[in-house]
Amino acid sequence: MGGVLDLHTHRFGPATGPVVLALHGLTGHGRRWEALAREQLPQVRVIAPDLRGHGRSPGVPPWDFETIVADLVRLLAAETSEPVVVLGHSFGAAVGVRLAHRHPELVRALVLLDPAIGLDADFMLRIAESMLENPDYADAEAARFDKLETAWAELDPRVLDAELAEHLVPTGAGRVGWRLTQPAIISYWGQLARDFVLPPAHLPTTVVQAMKVDPPFVTPEFRAALSARLGDRLTVHEFDCDHMVAQARPAETAALVRAALAAAPA
Repeated sequence: MGGVLDLHTHRFGPATGPVVLALHGLTGHGRRWEALAREQLPQVRVIAPDLRGHGRSPGVPPWDFETIVADLVRLLAAETSEPVVVLGHSFGAAVGVRLAHRHPELVRALVLLDPAIGLDADFMLRIAESMLENPDYADAEAARFDKLETAWAELDPRVLDAELAEHLVPTGAGRVGWRLTQPAIISYWGQLARDFVLPPAHLPTTVVQAMKVDPPFVTPEFRAALSARLGDRLTVHEFDCDHMVAQARPAETAALVRAALAAAPA
């Protein structure tokens, strides 16, 4: 069995103080939070792991929400004795909700950027099959073009340059691909089709929906369930951007993080 893992973790900001646990999306890595942390939140302690199967973290199974949450519990026990603000993007937002649901004592607030939760199973199957059919690229320029054809087109070019430098690695026969464990990623697409869970009713929660995403990752059913569960503890923002919210709207994202730190009791 894979057991609980020590995750490769990126750390930004001061060594002490309230923690923001930043969780990347599917196929991503913790260093995606670097520009936001260094340029927008330099006084905030940000801990950004590479989730299991991503980046420089091990990729051994099992590959499910429960195992990822266990990895994060281990990480937080080593980092802090206080509850944290969880900043999650997409798949990372789904993980953050699961962490808060299972371990409410560890989370003081949620900031969820275009959370991908409870999605259509056929849609997830199509994405997984597409990834199996096209697992890598002929060269770095092909990888760059693929990103520009998706949610990365509206970002500052230096963001994509940093992504290629950090995350693109040789895969054999002169080709390149993202630094990840592909069987884990395929399994995680399936996790996004699971029924959603909800955070504790007392937990301050901020949701950002990226309005250029079609079909939306933030489903009407999830929004309605959050509203019924959380009431005035829920704040929803609709950003006029594509899926990469933190990179497309860094100042606005940072403002939400600061507000969560200020409003939620440690």
